[in-house]
Amino acid sequence: LEMCGIWCIFGSTVDTHQQVPGCFNIAHRGPDCFRFENVNHFSKCVFGFHRLAVVDDIFGMQPMRLHALPHIWMTYNGEIYNFREAQKKFGYKFETSCDGEILIHLYNDKGARFMCEQLYGVFAFVLFDTKERKIYVGRDTFGVRPSFRIFTECGFLAVSSEAKGLEGVTVASNQPLKIEAFEPGTYEEYKLDENEKAEFIKKERFHTIGVFPKYDVNVALTDDISLNIRSYLTNAVRMRLMSHRRIGSMLSGGLDSSIIAALTIQEARKQGINYPIQTFSIGMDDESPDLIAARKVAKHLGTEHHEIRFSAEDAIKHLKNIIKSLESYDITTIRASIGMYFVAKYIQEKTDTIVVLSGEGADEVCQGYIYFYRQPTPEEGDRESRRLCQDLYFYDVLRADRTTAAHGLELRVPFLDHAFTSYYLSLPAAERSPTKARAEKYLLRKAFDGLDLIPSEILWRPKEAFSDGVAAKTKSLFQYMQEHAETQVSDVDLQRAATLYPFNTPMTKEAFLYRSIFEEYYPGQPHLTPYIWLPKWCGDQTDPSARVLTHYKEQQKDS
Repeated sequence: LEMCGIWCIFGSTVDTHQQVPGCFNIAHRGPDCFRFENVNHFSKCVFGFHRLAVVDDIFGMQPMRLHALPHIWMTYNGEIYNFREAQKKFGYKFETSCDGEILIHLYNDKGARFMCEQLYGVFAFVLFDTKERKIYVGRDTFGVRPSFRIFTECGFLAVSSEAKGLEGVTVASNQPLKIEAFEPGTYEEYKLDENEKAEFIKKERFHTIGVFPKYDVNVALTDDISLNIRSYLTNAVRMRLMSHRRIGSMLSGGLDSSIIAALTIQEARKQGINYPIQTFSIGMDDESPDLIAARKVAKHLGTEHHEIRFSAEDAIKHLKNIIKSLESYDITTIRASIGMYFVAKYIQEKTDTIVVLSGEGADEVCQGYIYFYRQPTPEEGDRESRRLCQDLYFYDVLRADRTTAAHGLELRVPFLDHAFTSYYLSLPAAERSPTKARAEKYLLRKAFDGLDLIPSEILWRPKEAFSDGVAAKTKSLFQYMQEHAETQVSDVDLQRAATLYPFNTPMTKEAFLYRSIFEEYYPGQPHLTPYIWLPKWCGDQTDPSARVLTHYKEQQKDS
């Protein structure tokens, strides 16, 4: 059970040891230990692994193999929350106390699809069955854990937790190498021929967002929608407290992170975790709306609260590192990553918290973005909500993983629990959409109303985008970034944008700056960001910030 970096190559056309440098590009994901292992009798196959130990210190190294099933090699990054329940249900004999061992038993029992369907958690795995000469690669429903691959027509397959792990691998191929993100909720099967070349067999979807999972979930459904929402979300938090390392919580002072922080404390106490839970918030100065709101919540919850400050200069100084970590040039993603990057840096340098719970995903699942007020019909709002959920792994989920993994932390996101999201998305579309009379995320707010879990004014606080909320009242972070871009990008540069970057052409100097930094590190891979994230139903808006939307301005006038 850990945050780690996984990295494998099958069908290498050069000595596998020449491929090692690529593997060290993801070393930050696993600062505790490293292993590089060839597969017996398969000279063209190799596993690399960087470990951050969160559970079972002794037997947690990978690739994992069992004495009883030595032909199966398995490496994964993630946490399987129901591994004990599954072990008991199917009667497996465990050799370790690692959650990942359950993959080997499930696969050996009834194959790859069955294995994937039974996993309650977040994961990216590679399983190699040397007897069958088959390779299986898979990823969790929302793609909370990252996975990338290169697969060429010459039978070369490389898989890595981050795209940067595949920069610098050597392949004898005529085509330029394309690094692709693995599609969440699917697994792929490959077979090695007699020359150890990988051949693609099939890709199957084993989980769909909004469809209840096959595994058992310990929640009793009632006729009370608010109670059900509470039960599923509380269960999602409870499942995510499995750790031998210290647990903390992000706290921006918004609705989502406040609920998660409150439930984390409530459930941690029930489980006998007695150390003070640390909460973390960030802002650009003492007047940042997020800092003020987070302070209230922390006081209400009695946490050990840490406030982190950063300046526009800090943001500019670390911009290249942030984009390198992210592997994205999306504007919203980069803006929202800046604050999170500094929080993670602080947690790594100044505390012993390793596992951090956070509120990501609520805006997509529960229609939290301001632009949802403009949906033409609840059905269209529902469609947009599901589309956002499906694409999360390119945007907010990617940001949450990369900014924290860059600092050796493991982030957990209860709002993207498969059971919780399936229940929430099963509710009538009209009840999930915001209206003039009903705040965004109304069902979520109502579910926790009157319980004194978090202060009432926070429970009903309107949405701030993370990059806006960390800013000062007078000037948004994105305004500082735009000003910086003005000094870096000339008018002539911007006029050449369409020629330089025909795909996702940058429309502003800020966008151009981000793109040029991205191209420095990941040349020829612009498809890693499939499109630039923008609000829907807003005419020709070119800036993704909520502060540009009229609804936000009207609210500011009222307050």
